[in-house]
Amino acid sequence: MARKKVVDPLTQDVELDLDEKQIEMAERALMAKSTASQLPPNVQKFHLVPLDKIGDFEVRPGFYNINGATAIPGGVNFTVQSSRASEITLLLFHRGEDVPFAELPFPEHYKIGHVYSMIVFNLSIYDLEYAYRVDGPYLPERGLIFDKSKILLDPYAKAVAGQRNWGEKNLPGDFYRARVVKDDFDWKDFKQPLLKLDDLIIYELHVRGFTKDPSSKVTFPGTFEGLREKIPYLLDLGVNAVELMPIFEFDEMLDARDYNGHTLYNYWGYNTVSFFSPNSSYTAAREFNREGNEFKELVKELNENGIEVILDVVFNHTAEGNEQGKYISFKGFDNNIYYLLTPQGFYYNFSGCGNTLNCNNPIVQQLILECLRYWVITYRVDGFRFDLASILGRNEDGSPMSSPPLLQSLAYDPILGNIKLIAEAWDAGGLYQVGSFPSWNDRWAEWNGRYRDDLRRFLKGDEGLAQAVALRMMGSPDLYSQSNRRNATINFITCHDGFTLYDLYAYNEKHNEANGWGGSDGSNDNYSWNCGEEGESENPEVVRLRMRMIKNACAALLSSRGAAMFLAGDEFCNTQYGNNNPYCQDNRISWLDWKNLKKHADVYRFFKQMIRIRRSHPALRKILPPALCGLPSVSLHGVSPWKSQMESYDHYLGVMFAGLDPQTDEDDILYVGLNSYWENIRIQLPEPPRDFHWEDLITTCDDAICGKVLHPESSFIAQARSVSLFIALPDVL
Repeated sequence: MARKKVVDPLTQDVELDLDEKQIEMAERALMAKSTASQLPPNVQKFHLVPLDKIGDFEVRPGFYNINGATAIPGGVNFTVQSSRASEITLLLFHRGEDVPFAELPFPEHYKIGHVYSMIVFNLSIYDLEYAYRVDGPYLPERGLIFDKSKILLDPYAKAVAGQRNWGEKNLPGDFYRARVVKDDFDWKDFKQPLLKLDDLIIYELHVRGFTKDPSSKVTFPGTFEGLREKIPYLLDLGVNAVELMPIFEFDEMLDARDYNGHTLYNYWGYNTVSFFSPNSSYTAAREFNREGNEFKELVKELNENGIEVILDVVFNHTAEGNEQGKYISFKGFDNNIYYLLTPQGFYYNFSGCGNTLNCNNPIVQQLILECLRYWVITYRVDGFRFDLASILGRNEDGSPMSSPPLLQSLAYDPILGNIKLIAEAWDAGGLYQVGSFPSWNDRWAEWNGRYRDDLRRFLKGDEGLAQAVALRMMGSPDLYSQSNRRNATINFITCHDGFTLYDLYAYNEKHNEANGWGGSDGSNDNYSWNCGEEGESENPEVVRLRMRMIKNACAALLSSRGAAMFLAGDEFCNTQYGNNNPYCQDNRISWLDWKNLKKHADVYRFFKQMIRIRRSHPALRKILPPALCGLPSVSLHGVSPWKSQMESYDHYLGVMFAGLDPQTDEDDILYVGLNSYWENIRIQLPEPPRDFHWEDLITTCDDAICGKVLHPESSFIAQARSVSLFIALPDVL
């Protein structure tokens, strides 16, 4: 039987060499308050060391360098910290009850520095929930708002109680409690895919909305398990990364309200309650003290199929809100440390959600770093996308820092060494850092908001965008001029925040009436075009044009250098009925309607084909070694070839990519032609290399004139509002 080294929870300095059976015996005996003679000899010391007593509980000082609550043989180690607290009390609850069965103040000599740590023996973690009361000075003008009447959640809680059933107030009492978890998941010989950033095709999705609609036909809709059931679909589509909207524990009932007969929830989950806990309402089964195993199974199976998992994480603010918000955790432990406060003690609001985390305070830095390490070590995730990441670089007075220590520590951390770090390089306070986000060791990539805006405007026919779009498709060298940052761009046209791809070409205006804010929420700068009619249309010409515009966007995105990302459901024309901010809509507005997969099978096939082409041709994704034929890595072309500078009136853009494919030792040469003009244009392609000819790979037009081999004339008719993709192939001898 395998043996394990277990640290003695009493002396903390001796390793006990126990096998699993002995450990189990020790746990059972200690739980039952057995005598030392019933224990194995090398465990008898557990009862020989004198213990303190608080009420009926035996306690002793704990492990000060292990934050949170940790199960150990015979008990639980509880460790928390507060710089200004005068007293901290541990509250113990039976599962599901709102009155604690015990309140254990930390003895003064159980405190080292600002850290309180205590082992409580004879606790069964299977019937245990816990929380804290923290007492201290109340001086709001200095940011000190300690209140011992508030029951607080452990900032390092690994699981939150009472959040299991979506849409129900199943938490007794108006406070949150934590559970103690065991990590007994066997990863076996698990290996991460470790894909290169510019090889990624990222599929952004909401775990609940992805499968909640009955049309998904999964056994466990709206859960991690439901998403796992859809892995064959993801493989068929061809994506190699999923980016999950927030899965850290959030309370969908926080600030829930009724509007026009419907409940509006905190559906998206961008109001974090607990950074270390997976959202328990996303589990299909009640896991209780093995929290997260369903998510681990999901990550494991996705990775085994070559699909990486990126988490959308929110460290810019918490669910505690502003001065009118509730105490959940950080306000009660160290309000003036965890939040950016004005000189008068009010909350800076660079997040647009009431408060802003003080990310570059060393204590908060430590929490964020430990959190990310925990998700990498315990859940083996492959990357993180940081919501409103510019906040992570703000100083305590709110000003931007030139060298933010948090971003540096994440970039150089060895545990995070192979992990993707992706910044949403702006915030709600007006700081916009696309192209200038502190890169530190060239580790940070960015959501390229400039790509989104330039492509949207060009594709719908705006003038003066051809040159900018050329740069975006080349990997935005104007933004990422340093050669070692050339892979920093995450290209996207749609994401959760804004219109779906279908709605981008079905609505000129947002239609957010269902959100209850009188249309004041959501962006007004959508750069959308309804193709002639607002909303749903039965006009076949309008519908036909919309399908072409969707394919145009897909083809342009997947023919651009850098990582590519699109929103789940875009591949089969999912609609949000014109709502560009459905953060509160837990209904058909946000749920994917899988019936559209059959209805728009042609669009789905097009996405699949473009993804296959992109994955087969590295010249579309990245800079390759120089082509043997001598063609440059990238070149620009107009109606006539070799036009390096586009004019303001240009509506046609040709981009040719070339390079030596290391996998085949052959030149990879492709030409992308984008015609955003409303009329057909005859285009002359650049002369292919000697003994090569052009053949078309794909086109978004639906006219029979398309799809011809271009040899020897090398010209074609670019249909109005269409995208075409050609490949240079060797002549057959």
